[in-house]
Amino acid sequence: MLTPDEARAAILEAMPEYPVAPVDSIVATGRILRQSVCAERDQPPFDRVMMDGIAIAHAEFAAGTRVFPIQATQAAGDPAGTLAPGKCIEIMTGASLPDHADCIVPVERITVAGGAATIEAGYAAKARQFIHPRASDHPAGTTLLAPGKRIAPADVAIIASCGLTGVDVSSTPVIRIIATGNELVAPGKPIAPHQIRLSNGPAIQAMLTQHGYSDCQQDHLPDEPSSLQASIGAHLEAADVLILSGGVSMGKADYVPAVLAELGVKAVFHKISQRPGKPMWFGMGPSGQAVFALPGNPVSALVCCRQYVVPALDSASRAATTPPEFASLAQDIVFEPELTCFHPVRLLSSAAGQVLAMPVKTNTSGDFTALSGTDGYVELAAGQSRFPAGTGVFLHRWFGH
Repeated sequence: MLTPDEARAAILEAMPEYPVAPVDSIVATGRILRQSVCAERDQPPFDRVMMDGIAIAHAEFAAGTRVFPIQATQAAGDPAGTLAPGKCIEIMTGASLPDHADCIVPVERITVAGGAATIEAGYAAKARQFIHPRASDHPAGTTLLAPGKRIAPADVAIIASCGLTGVDVSSTPVIRIIATGNELVAPGKPIAPHQIRLSNGPAIQAMLTQHGYSDCQQDHLPDEPSSLQASIGAHLEAADVLILSGGVSMGKADYVPAVLAELGVKAVFHKISQRPGKPMWFGMGPSGQAVFALPGNPVSALVCCRQYVVPALDSASRAATTPPEFASLAQDIVFEPELTCFHPVRLLSSAAGQVLAMPVKTNTSGDFTALSGTDGYVELAAGQSRFPAGTGVFLHRWFGH
């Protein structure tokens, strides 16, 4: 039985690399960038005026001049003018600095009358004040976004500023999600007292969509070998990634591993030394499809999806890796089994700026309602049973880091 680290490494090693696809930048948010985005021009591309006011030659101010006849008015977007000796140019925020000007006096510090601007008594102007120098943010050709970046709205602004209408991203994998079980009934359908609502499929799809993997479809199959084989086989042919929930443990009705073997899916591992999620199965299909068979218990399914499926998709999409995140336990946790524990938590913060993880109790791995309001889960290493408050632990957020 693999440890969680060993299982994750085995999955990442088996995952293929998804191909590159061009998309319009306006719909690129959430996708994984597969190219460098470089500055088209210097930023700013000219000495940029930062305040409404007047543009003057500082040497004239330093020589004692305080009244400057207004030569012209220049707005943002106007070509840069040329400042005549002894004059000023009325200037707007965002405008290009006029030639021979090297000082901006804010409008609040001047009065205008008779076609001239008078600087208030006692005002101390400095050379180059309120001027955003050309290329001070970055020069032309600078790499602003590197491959592997998950594109955020601010990145779309950067892409546009570089003159690009689209970028290369990782293609979106086709994902099929199958919940198995005779006891499951979809929302909106009549339900008997001995049945339960199907919830794993919608939750898994929602989690994947939140992480940028939106080409998902769900199905529900009964625990019947011939039906499972026919339907799973069809989904396997259509998908890049197949995610099953249920039927993966050791019971008489847990047919999934045997059915997958009959379909030519090669098992990489079955079972991980963790709770929840110990029965998880992973394999690779005959055409390179990644197949994840998650436990049927809802908490187990969601933890395994976040812990293994999402990182696998990110790796295949060539997303940049992020450093691990840590938090301090806000309360003691006792966990007796010799397994790694993934414990749901709510995040708090201390006055000292410390991230605190408040444990949230689940009655069983089927108590998915307790997950509402949690931010993620902490990883408690096997080999000890008591984790006192203040212990530093790995933090895994449901979404984010």
